Amino acid sequence: MAIAEISIVPLGTKTPSVSKYVARAVKVLQQEKDIKYEITAMGTIIEGDLDKILMVAKKMHEATFNEGVARVITTIKIDERRDKALSMKGKLDSLRRELER
Repeated sequence: MAIAEISIVPLGTKTPSVSKYVARAVKVLQQEKDIKYEITAMGTIIEGDLDKILMVAKKMHEATFNEGVARVITTIKIDERRDKALSMKGKLDSLRRELER
C-alpha cells in the first residue's frame, strides 16, 4: 500500500483560476475503484496500490489536457513502506499522538 500526493497545474489558461481543471482531474479519480483519496487545498492525497496510483495519476494528467490546455505540470510525491501497513489515517493518528505528548 502506498500514499501519494498529486498536484496538477495547467499552464496557459485564460484565467488564473484552475478549479475547473482540478475538478476534471478529480472526476477521473472519483470513477476509480480500490482507491481512497482526500482533496486538499494544494493537492490530492491518494491511498492504494502503487501501480494503480500511477495509472490513475496518468489518467488525471491526461484529463487536464482534455480541457483545452497545451501544457500540464503534474507533481507526484510517493510514500511507501514495506515494513508495515501504511494509510492516510494511520499517518494522521501517529501525528496526533505526538502532538498530545
